[in-house]
Amino acid sequence: MPGRRSRWWLLATAPVVIGAVVAVLVVRNGDSATSHESTAPRYVDEAVAAGIVHRYEGDFSYFVGGGVATFDCDDDGYPDVYLAGGSAPAALYRNASARGGALRFAQVRSPATDLTAVTGAYPLDVDSDGVMDLAVLRNAAGNVLLRGLGDCRFEAANDRFGLDGGTAWTVGFSATWEGSNALPTLAFGNYLEPGTSDCAESALVRPKPSGGTYDDPIPLAPGYCTLSVLFSDWSRSGRRDLRMANDRHYYIDGTEQLWRVEPDQPPRLYTAADGWRPLQIWGMGIASQDLTGDGYPEVFITSQADNKLQTLDAPGTQPAYHDIALRMGATATRPFTGGDVLPSTAWHPQFADVNNDGLIDLFVSKGNVEAQPDFAMRDPSDLLIGQSNRTFEEGAEAAGIVNYDRARGAAVVDLNLDGLLDLVVVNREADIKLWRNVGGSDDPDRPSTLGHWLAVSLRQPAPNVDAIGAWLDVRTGDRTIVSEITVGGGLASGQAGWLHTGLGDAGSAEVRVHWPDGTAGPWMTVSADQFVTIDRGSTGPVPWIPPDEGDGG
Repeated sequence: MPGRRSRWWLLATAPVVIGAVVAVLVVRNGDSATSHESTAPRYVDEAVAAGIVHRYEGDFSYFVGGGVATFDCDDDGYPDVYLAGGSAPAALYRNASARGGALRFAQVRSPATDLTAVTGAYPLDVDSDGVMDLAVLRNAAGNVLLRGLGDCRFEAANDRFGLDGGTAWTVGFSATWEGSNALPTLAFGNYLEPGTSDCAESALVRPKPSGGTYDDPIPLAPGYCTLSVLFSDWSRSGRRDLRMANDRHYYIDGTEQLWRVEPDQPPRLYTAADGWRPLQIWGMGIASQDLTGDGYPEVFITSQADNKLQTLDAPGTQPAYHDIALRMGATATRPFTGGDVLPSTAWHPQFADVNNDGLIDLFVSKGNVEAQPDFAMRDPSDLLIGQSNRTFEEGAEAAGIVNYDRARGAAVVDLNLDGLLDLVVVNREADIKLWRNVGGSDDPDRPSTLGHWLAVSLRQPAPNVDAIGAWLDVRTGDRTIVSEITVGGGLASGQAGWLHTGLGDAGSAEVRVHWPDGTAGPWMTVSADQFVTIDRGSTGPVPWIPPDEGDGG
C-alpha cells in the first residue's frame, strides 16, 4: 500500500465500541496537521432492564449461527430486534425506548416469527412495498421469507414468492438487484449437509423472467462449508459479485470464494487467471468498508486465530488482495484480557464509528465453538478503535463490554436514536447482551455525545426502494467517507435502516449518492447531528425528527 494511496485513512459508518479511551487524532489537510483529543464512549448493559431475556441454544447443529436482525417493523424510525433462538424459538422485540434514554423493548409473539431452528435473519424489502420483510435462515427446517404487513406483523411468504426453502443448514445470506428485476437476487450460504461432515453447496436464487416469483436455485459448487456471504461492488464497476467465507475445518482442497455474478449469465468462480489468490482459513464472517480513502472497500474476514484484513493490490482491476491486518493492528488472534493465552475464535465483524470521531472502528464477536481445547475458552469480543495513523487499538475493556460468554451474531446500531451506536450481542447458551452507548458520560442518566454525526436513509422508486447497491459519500473538508449499502455479511446478522456516519468536529457535511444503476446525484449540504432522508431525484435531504419514544405496542 505505500505509495499507492495519497489520502490519509478516513472514517466510515459502522459499529464499534469503546470506553474510557482517549485518542489523540490527527487529520491531515494538505501538508498541515491539526490534532484534537477525542474521548471514546462508555457502555452500560441494559438487556434485563430493557425487557429482553433471550439466548441461542442447541446441540452441535447450532454451534454456528446465532444471529440478530435490526430493522424498523412498525414505521416509527426506531430499530426493532429479531433474535435467532437455535433449538429454542426465535423472538421479535418491538423498540419502546425513549429517545436518548434507557433502552426498552416489548416482545411481539406470533407463530410467523416464533420459529424454531432459526440460525439468523436479514431484513430486506423483497417486494418493494415500503414495508420491511425478513429472510429467516434455518437449520434443516426450511428457510423462510416473512412478508412484512406493518405494525410488526408478518406472514410466511414462500408460496407467494415461489421460493423453495429447502432443507439445508443455512447460516449465510445476501441479496442484490440485477438489472431491472422486480425481485432481488438471493444468495444462501449453506454449511454442512445435515447429519454429515460433508460441506453443502450454497445456492443463488434469481427471479423468473416473468418477474413475479423465483426460479429454481442455482447450485454454487463446489461448496466449502460456507458461513457468510456478501454481494459487493468490490471493483466499483457497477457489478455486485458474491464473496463467500468458508470453514476449512471440513474441507481439504477448498478455499475462500468470489463468484462473478452478471445478469442473465451463470455465476462463475474467480480463479488465478483473474488475479484471485487462494486463501484457506476458518472463514466465519465478512465485513466490508473503505478504510484507506480510495473509494474501494477493504474486507475483514473472521476466523480462528487467523483473521484477515485484505486490500486490493490495484483498485478496480483484478480481485488480487493482500493482507494488511498485522500492519493495521487488526489481527485480533488472541484474547486481549482474561488470562487465556490460547488462540481466539472470531465470528461477527462489523465496521462502525462508535465515538463519532470520523475514524472507523471494528467490533469482532468472539467465543469458543463449544469446548475446543486448542482454542481460548475465555475469549472476550474485541472493540478495535481506529486511530489517525491507520491502525486500531483495543478499547473493549475501557468501554465496559468485556464478557466471557460465547458470543455469536451482533449488531452495532443506534437503538434509542441519540446519535450514539449501541451494541447487541447474541450468545450461545447464555443471555444476550444489550449495551447502551452513553458517550463520554460517567452518568448513564445523562449521556453525552462526543463528535458530531449524521444518519441517512435512501429511497428510490420500486424496485429496490431502499437503494441496495448504492454508495453514499459524506464529505467534510478534504475528507470523504465512502460507504456501500449492502444486505449480507456478518455472521447470520443483518441490519436495515439509518446509515450512521461520524463527523468529528465538523458541524455540517456534504453528501452525495451514487444510486445502484451508477447515476450520481448532486452534492448536498447537511447540518450535523440529525436524521435525513434522501429521495432519488431530490435536490436536498429532508430532515426527520424522531418521536420522543418508540411504539412499544
